Amino acid sequence: MARRTALAVGFALAALLTGDVSVHAQSVRPATLRPVRPAIPLPPPPKPARLAPVGTLVAYVRSGRTVAVHSAPGGPVVARLSARTEFGSPRTFAVTGPGLQVVTTELPNGRRGWVDGKVALRLSRTRVTLDVDLSTRVLRVHVGRNVLRAMRVGIGAPGTATPTGRFAITDKLAGSRYSSVYGCCILALSGHQTNLPRGWTGGDRLAIHGGSTAGAVSTGCLHAAEADLRWLMRVVPLGAQIAIHP
Repeated sequence: MARRTALAVGFALAALLTGDVSVHAQSVRPATLRPVRPAIPLPPPPKPARLAPVGTLVAYVRSGRTVAVHSAPGGPVVARLSARTEFGSPRTFAVTGPGLQVVTTELPNGRRGWVDGKVALRLSRTRVTLDVDLSTRVLRVHVGRNVLRAMRVGIGAPGTATPTGRFAITDKLAGSRYSSVYGCCILALSGHQTNLPRGWTGGDRLAIHGGSTAGAVSTGCLHAAEADLRWLMRVVPLGAQIAIHP
């Protein structure tokens, strides 16, 4: 009997010393896994703003190349032009619309041509434009939206009024090469005088050159003072656009 009691006590002590889980272990709750909320995605960085091109487009014909001028996109060819004008200046076109729509002397006032052959062309931009108000006889030179200079000009007399429209500067020439009546300088325009006086033999191209600025005195060209002409020769590039309006 005493032996059985001793064995029972021994088993109890063994259980206490060895940590019998059947007697003393406590149940452990498994850890609860909570779903991790995804971080709110950040919006993509804004795309850099595309700035609108500044100024008007000018197309230069590359040296040794020839450019075809069409009456419409892909239409008939009205002229094939070399890299030099009839006066020897570098050939430029003022680009006025998509698809290389251009102002050219080869077409009547108000009509546009289309040039192809981008390999033959070099494109550039200018911020310089000219504006002529015939009612006030004032020519203004703009750089962007700013008026850089304004000058008084002589305009076409009654019967040979200065044509209105949008033209381009095609040549910058020394007046002495042609006649003293032109003054120091000539800026030839792409436009034509369509109301020449009878017997006129001086050609029909419009231009800005020397002469009286006292009023409506010319056969259609614009007259400017010598100081203004020399300034225009320095500042205004070939291919710059000029708008003449009533």
